[in-house]
Amino acid sequence: MKIRCLLVDDEPPALAVLRSHIEAVPMLEVTGQCHNAIAAFDALQKHPVDLMFLDIKMPQLLGTDFLKSLRNPPKVILTTAYREYALEAFDLDVVDYLLKPISLDRFLRAVQKVIKSDAPLAPAITNHSEPAHTSSERFLYFRVDRKMVKVMVDDILYIESLKDYVRIVTASKQLVAKQTITSLEEMLPEEQFLRIHRSFIVSLKKIDSYSPAHIDIMGKELPIGRHYKNETERALKFGKS
Repeated sequence: MKIRCLLVDDEPPALAVLRSHIEAVPMLEVTGQCHNAIAAFDALQKHPVDLMFLDIKMPQLLGTDFLKSLRNPPKVILTTAYREYALEAFDLDVVDYLLKPISLDRFLRAVQKVIKSDAPLAPAITNHSEPAHTSSERFLYFRVDRKMVKVMVDDILYIESLKDYVRIVTASKQLVAKQTITSLEEMLPEEQFLRIHRSFIVSLKKIDSYSPAHIDIMGKELPIGRHYKNETERALKFGKS
């Protein structure tokens, strides 16, 4: 099932960035865009919306004031260049608060919060519409060399952090994408993946053997970090809960 999105921003470049990010996520679709709150109010009356990306500083009416006026608002992610509205924003029970310029990495983290908050609507970042999904059906898209490359979650062996990039390793290929390992960790099914080091996440299904200091996956020896040792040992012995 697609998540229907309404974009509300008085700056055309900001709308273009949001559209570009939304195109990277197959389960999102833009059903409308507005340049002010008055137009957005009219759009909400005409078409059902699941998620609204709402700018705060707009002519005629602030986005926060507009949100307060709605009786049954959709889920909302606020977008703004100003930090000072953050406290008021979360009092309005918004999903997230994105500061411009909005990176794809940060955008995906916000979308994942929407997904987790409404599992029946969207259990994973996929384009499947069945009511239940196995891990083998889940997939993610990564931006690699100006293309969005699809990776099946069940194919991932491990993920390595390269500062502001990550290396995603499967049995058949390796991809390097601009994203932090922490944001990617939030997008992966926690029952299937384990952070064993500040630089490594492994698939529990793909582990061949392990010792107190290392995990072996298809001939690759990965270190267990000191701060992750206890959690790793517990997960390997008893499973994740």
